[in-house]
Amino acid sequence: MSTQASNHGRKTLLLIVIYLAFISLGLPDSLLGSAWPAMYEGLRVPVDYAGLISMIVAAGTVVSSLFSGKVISRFGVPIVTTFSVLLTALALMGFSLSGQFIYLCLLAIPLGLGAGSVDSALNNYVALHFEARHMNWLHSFWGVGAAIGPIIMAGHFAKGNSWSSGYGTVAWIQLGLVVILVLSLPLWAKNKESEQAEEPSKSEGFFSLIGRVEGLKQALLVFFLYCTIEATFGLWGASFLVFERGFEVDQAARLTSIYYLGITVGRFLSGFLTAHFTNRQLVYLGQGVIGIGLIFLFLPTSYTLIVGFLFVGLGCAPIFPSLLHETPVNFGAKNSQTIMGMQMASAYVGITLMPFLFGKLAYFTGHGFLLGFLGICLAAIFLMTRLMNQKVSKAPH
Repeated sequence: MSTQASNHGRKTLLLIVIYLAFISLGLPDSLLGSAWPAMYEGLRVPVDYAGLISMIVAAGTVVSSLFSGKVISRFGVPIVTTFSVLLTALALMGFSLSGQFIYLCLLAIPLGLGAGSVDSALNNYVALHFEARHMNWLHSFWGVGAAIGPIIMAGHFAKGNSWSSGYGTVAWIQLGLVVILVLSLPLWAKNKESEQAEEPSKSEGFFSLIGRVEGLKQALLVFFLYCTIEATFGLWGASFLVFERGFEVDQAARLTSIYYLGITVGRFLSGFLTAHFTNRQLVYLGQGVIGIGLIFLFLPTSYTLIVGFLFVGLGCAPIFPSLLHETPVNFGAKNSQTIMGMQMASAYVGITLMPFLFGKLAYFTGHGFLLGFLGICLAAIFLMTRLMNQKVSKAPH
């Protein structure tokens, strides 16, 4: 009985460490969008260049996600996680010390590489070994980090500090998380044997899976479209408020934090909703709430803008973790690590390309087109989700 209690305690502590690692993943993701209205003039670049930095970060994440299986197999989840957070912390410290756009682009490479492998590894680990509620709570902690980022940045703006001070603060927080991860390495070592015993097969390659597995093409499109919505709104939401609605940069940053707060709170609540709804039902529910949020954003008052930002965040909340947790169910556990990496890569392709492309579009259309752009993506993700579910329901596993 004591051995069982000890194993349960180690598993609980390990889950807490994984939650903290996801805070570190979320912290940098929201910084650029909240800071950019105050950054671009000092950097002497056009306003749409935020998409270029975002694209480089996401491209690094795509590469590391695709090769996550091999990297994790060689070095193990704890080492990959710790090194990735350290790489992110050093890149953010570089951001805080740099005032040149070209250096920010170079630093965006390790910032992206630091996220991909750990993201794929931890998502697959939780999908295989924990219930759906833990997956939602895991991504709720990503939302904690993503919500803290704009709050930190807005606090520095309110004090009259520059955006580099905000990046410096987040870099130090990341370094603190690195210390926690290093201290947790013995805990991971105790779980290493069971982790290796339960490791899924990686025998099949990307292209053979795409051609053979029913519904995988649609699943990759769903991840692409979802992250297009989440990342484009996260990056350009503050600019929409500043350039279209006349907000000050600190006010826009605070409202952006409400969006990420909606994601955080929504994922915490979704963990409880998994007792009453399936993953598929939660995905559809989230899409509907995003639609309601976009309707509120079309309305002109400050109150409806606040509600709109909150609802878009609440709608985003259950979609990503529910899709991830459904991966072994949809496609079988045998190739779930490989497929998880493919899904994460597809998600980050959306993060890479679409905010950048919207920035180019907004140069001609204005940032008011943000709402129409997101509405088109929402309609597409609804159709692709239905098609994916139809195909995987008919496919044997």
